Amino acid sequence: MLATSPTRILLMLSLVGLAACGSRPEDRAITGAGVGAAAGLAVGAVTGLTLLQGAAIGAVVGGVTGAVTDEKDVNLGTPAWRKGSSGGSAGVPANQPPRGAAQAAHNDLVYRTQSALAARGYDVGTPDGVMGPRTRTAIERYQVQHGILVDGQASENLLLHIQQQS
Repeated sequence: MLATSPTRILLMLSLVGLAACGSRPEDRAITGAGVGAAAGLAVGAVTGLTLLQGAAIGAVVGGVTGAVTDEKDVNLGTPAWRKGSSGGSAGVPANQPPRGAAQAAHNDLVYRTQSALAARGYDVGTPDGVMGPRTRTAIERYQVQHGILVDGQASENLLLHIQQQS
């Protein structure tokens, strides 16, 4: 079905961009699915496929490509949904460390989250208010085990959820 040269070129260019955003596999899968669906629409428009078929195929191929590639392959930076304040301290983008009073509040939140997780058997190391790899891994494990959005970030909502699990 990929008989036309422009279609092949579009497909090859799309494969490069399918998994371009994010250093985390789930970010790359989501980004890949979105870019793949958009590219699939274009492929559907110039081939015998319907637009919906092209978008569906593109989303699947993009999502899988995003999930199996590594940030070292192609990385166009942090996805837009990670740049907002959700998951970080109030008014501080998630991809930037907080400063000043925000830093102190963030450290306190991380400390309280570490303490709550440690009390429930999660390995956070010694609670110290520092968001390190052990804390991030413990948060991600907790989020997976409780079926909540996995972002590996300390937040007031996450702390409340942990505290309610007695």
